[in-house]
Amino acid sequence: MPLSWARMHSSGAPPGPKVDRLLIVRLSAMGDVIHTLPAAYALREAFPHAMIGWLIEERWAELLCAPGSPRRGQRSPQRPLADWVHTVNLRGWRKSLFTIPTLQQVATVWNDVRGAGYEVAVDLQGAIRSAVLARWSNAHVVYGVAEPREAPSSLWYTRRVIASGIHVIEQNLSVAAAVAEKRMKAPRVELPRHPEAEDRMNKKLAQHGITDFAILNPGAGWGAKCWPAERYGQVARALAATGVRSVLNFGPGEEGLAQLAEAASEGAAVAMQSSVTELVALTRRALLFVGGDTGPMHLAAALNVPVVGIFGPTDPARNGPYGTRSIVLRNPASLTTHSRRADPDEGMLEIGTEAVATAAHQLLTLADGKHHG
Repeated sequence: MPLSWARMHSSGAPPGPKVDRLLIVRLSAMGDVIHTLPAAYALREAFPHAMIGWLIEERWAELLCAPGSPRRGQRSPQRPLADWVHTVNLRGWRKSLFTIPTLQQVATVWNDVRGAGYEVAVDLQGAIRSAVLARWSNAHVVYGVAEPREAPSSLWYTRRVIASGIHVIEQNLSVAAAVAEKRMKAPRVELPRHPEAEDRMNKKLAQHGITDFAILNPGAGWGAKCWPAERYGQVARALAATGVRSVLNFGPGEEGLAQLAEAASEGAAVAMQSSVTELVALTRRALLFVGGDTGPMHLAAALNVPVVGIFGPTDPARNGPYGTRSIVLRNPASLTTHSRRADPDEGMLEIGTEAVATAAHQLLTLADGKHHG
């Protein structure tokens, strides 16, 4: 049996399962990976001596391991959680599936994963592709939720867990609790530290004369989750009146939003694009984060940065900032839906600049103008 149980202690309480090698499968995306970290750290605490691997898409590997650092071996501040980070590039592989280089890459990954001898795999994505990969890992026991996001996924699990909790972090923890056979609370998480990225972000901020600052994030996964970019610029002006500058974070394809917000700020905000690792370094230094339901918001919450969350079609009870001081703004007219509509959410448009600026000032006052991350 891959899971073994030690004999009962003299107190009569069973110590729980013993797991030596455990694989976590959460491939993407940024916010979802961050939502998985508390469950992963809880498993680390439950099995402190286990070899824990994580299977993830290459483009999000920086959330687990700093660039240039070994992805296998003794853990360090550059790779604080996983003993082995396995990466896949499913999007790229699909474009050239039958070419020799792609087949070689696939073979290398699967030789590594299967060769690691994982006893237990935990799929915390609930997609068909993640469930299949978890099963193909050769782990004898595969955990997943009984009602996954893609229903056929459950066919690949050997143990199906009825998830509990409202927030997705709590639901992930309930799966981890089933693996460890004990109740779990969300532990503090760590993200990789990269000295070079830390230094780069310090220099960027110094070049603009920025010390105390908030991160404003006008982008989101789809249009309905986006609050108007110009309003972020207006919030930046309100923050500047209190001595707090604003950094406008933007990702690929969001350049236009950042430019609109920067122009509307009238010099109170600076647009700054960064890699995942640089964004981690930047967020650690921030006094405040203002933005919608998107990966950078969840990153700020994980780093204990206060958050003003601006919500529209997604439910903040399930997807809101977790574990940090926060104020969430959502208009009752917003209906919960994950339909990826490009048009702005009408309820979200009813949230005014003044409400957001007031929430930001409240959080900054609570923090006494200092970031405790």
